[in-house]
Amino acid sequence: MKKIVVTGAFFFIGMVLMQAQNDIRFGFQASPTFAWMNTTSSRINPSGTNLGIKLGMVGEYYFRENYAFTSGLGFAFNQGGTLQHEFGGLYWRKSDLGPGLDTLPAGVKLKYGIQYIEIPAGMKMRTREFGYLRYFVEPALTLGFRSQARGTAQGRGIGSDLEKINIRKEVNAFNLAWGLGAGVEYTISESTSLVGGLGFQVGFTDVTDDNGTTFDPVRGNRRENSKGKNNAIVLRLGVMF
Repeated sequence: MKKIVVTGAFFFIGMVLMQAQNDIRFGFQASPTFAWMNTTSSRINPSGTNLGIKLGMVGEYYFRENYAFTSGLGFAFNQGGTLQHEFGGLYWRKSDLGPGLDTLPAGVKLKYGIQYIEIPAGMKMRTREFGYLRYFVEPALTLGFRSQARGTAQGRGIGSDLEKINIRKEVNAFNLAWGLGAGVEYTISESTSLVGGLGFQVGFTDVTDDNGTTFDPVRGNRRENSKGKNNAIVLRLGVMF
């Protein structure tokens, strides 16, 4: 993980040094997010969103005047969401829950709070300048590397022992998502612009580790192997130089 951060830092230092070239821009973002999870199982339902934030560096390489390849390096905090399990079972078995605490009741709500190191890759298409404004759209893929994960279990008979648990081993190490963003750039000087916009991200890969057991009253005990995906709406706020 440290190698990823160091490599990304050197990449952006190089971008800053090359800023004199008109086809290179760099900047920073501090973008609030509203994240939630869904699954492929009809017995596990979304039951809450997480308010998070994305912080990081952004780079743009313009191969034509209004078309650019984009990338960056950032941290996404408090991603995930809450999933409600219709059936009880043995869940979060790799976490340090203590004896018997991984046996959870029907209707339990499992809340995931995940932190990722993210590397996006996309293409930005913007309009010509109207006064001080340019409008843009930006489809992108984002690769996330899980760095931390905390969880909370809520339900009948569950006490405070199941709050803010380390569930890092319950969350897969990588997350891949596609997204589409749109917004506006406001020019405040010859080389500096403020950026605002809205984006939508949908996960491709399974966030959950699938090591639990579901107590199905009809089919009996079985492995919980649903695919849980992380999604987010991103309120993009940043500055480009």
